[in-house]
Amino acid sequence: MSRIHSTALVDPAAQLDASVTVGPYAVIGPHVRIGAGTTVGAHCVIEGHTTIGADNQIFQFASLGAQPQDKKYANEPTRLVIGDRNTIREFCTFNTGTVQDEGLTQIGNDNWIMAYVHIAHDCVVGDHTVLANNATLAGHVKVGDHAILGGLTGVHQFTQIGAHVMAGFASHISQDVPPFMLVDGNPLSVRGFNLEGLRRRGFTPQRLAAVKQMHKLLYRQGLTLEAARQAIAELPAQYPEAAVDIAALSAFIAGSKRGLAR
Repeated sequence: MSRIHSTALVDPAAQLDASVTVGPYAVIGPHVRIGAGTTVGAHCVIEGHTTIGADNQIFQFASLGAQPQDKKYANEPTRLVIGDRNTIREFCTFNTGTVQDEGLTQIGNDNWIMAYVHIAHDCVVGDHTVLANNATLAGHVKVGDHAILGGLTGVHQFTQIGAHVMAGFASHISQDVPPFMLVDGNPLSVRGFNLEGLRRRGFTPQRLAAVKQMHKLLYRQGLTLEAARQAIAELPAQYPEAAVDIAALSAFIAGSKRGLAR
């Protein structure tokens, strides 16, 4: 029995694994590739140069691979790449990239992406993230692994959100949020660090203590950003087990272009 519903419109040039399921009235374009075990719900439209990996569940009415909402776009063959085991709920919209960046919008693996989420052109979303209902990423946004964005959160273009960040409901994120931080509000405030999330991901007591100290240096001691950076750079001697976490936060600060949320 065919796994493609008789009312679906699948271009003959599309490359679908034999185990892909396509629901009623879905439309799949000629440059689309979909990996094993992925399910495409009813009325989905998947177009453009879009590659989707294995075991994704794409719910009804999603629009994936449409042209970027960028007036500079001139029909260049840019791409959308989605990894494996993602859940993509109803009415999500993910656009392809632009040649002004890498020409690629990319979503990693094991993400939980809820209804009405918009991921604009040239965004990069890592692995194991949660984007709650109506979270909106403007163009060129980067979201690190294990980040959680609350419902109705808006992220300004070119903003970076570090790994393990948690942003509360309806947050307005227009500056870079360092890894591990807990933020919310409009204007955005850093409320603390994501202690419970890190515990659930197996951070040891020493790693948690290092993150707590980095948060304190950045946000609680009245230090300039440069003074905080220097103090953070010295922490591996005190917390050798957390050297990778300290290096990650230090690299994030050094690479920030929009300035840190502080």
